[in-house]
Amino acid sequence: MVLALGTVVVEPVAAQSTIFNVPTTDTVAVGKGYFEFDYLPQIPGPDGGDRFQTFTPRIVVGVVPNVEAGVNVSNTHVGGETFSLFQPNAKYKFYADDQKGLAAAAGFIWYIPITHRDEAGTFGLVYGNFSMKVKSGDHGRRFTVGPYGVVAGEDDFSGTKGGVLAGYEQPVTSKVSIVADWFSGKNFFGFFTPGVSITLPRNGLLNIGYSFGNDSFESPSNDNRALFVYYGVTFP
Repeated sequence: MVLALGTVVVEPVAAQSTIFNVPTTDTVAVGKGYFEFDYLPQIPGPDGGDRFQTFTPRIVVGVVPNVEAGVNVSNTHVGGETFSLFQPNAKYKFYADDQKGLAAAAGFIWYIPITHRDEAGTFGLVYGNFSMKVKSGDHGRRFTVGPYGVVAGEDDFSGTKGGVLAGYEQPVTSKVSIVADWFSGKNFFGFFTPGVSITLPRNGLLNIGYSFGNDSFESPSNDNRALFVYYGVTFP
C-alpha cells in the first residue's frame, strides 16, 4: 500500500461507485441515485480485424446508510454481433473515520450472459478495498487499494482468478482531478486506466481515460486497449 505523509483533509466526494473500473469506498446516499453511461471504443483497432465498442448504462441507488446496490448492462459490439452481460452489484462501506480520512468497503459484481449464453459462462467479482485521504498542496488526494477474487466454474472464466486492485485520485482544481485505477492479473478485469475527472454542473461528472490491458503489449500484440469515456449524474 502506498501511504503518503501529511495532514489528512476531509472533503466531499462524488457519489460514484468506481473511478473507472475499480470500486471506490464511496456509497450513494439513502434516497439518492446515480446514473452513468460508459463508452469504450477499441483504439487502435486490430490489424485486419474488427474493432470492438462497448456501451454500458448503469444505475446505483442508496439502499440503507452505507449500502448501495445497482445494475449494469454492458453491450460489446464486434464482428457484427453483440455480446451483452447483466451485472447486478452491491457495496457495503463497513468502516469510515472522517477525521482521519479513512474508509473501507466490500462488495460484489455478478456477470450473467444475456446473449450468446451457450458461449459464455456466469462468474462473479468479490472485493474489499481501503482508502486513505491525505493532504497534497491545496487539495486532498486519495489512495485506494485492496484484494479481489473471481468466483466461477472451471470453464466459465479464463485467466488469473484473483489479485489486487488500486486507485488514485488527485484534485488539480475544485473541478478537475487526475485519476487512475488498475486491476492486476491477465483476465477480464486486468486493465490500467489513467485519465481525468471533471465535475459538471447539476451534479454531473465526466471521466475521460485510456485503458491498457495488462496483456496488450505482449507478442503477438492483441491491441487490448480502448478509450474510456463516461458521463454520470447524481439524482434527484
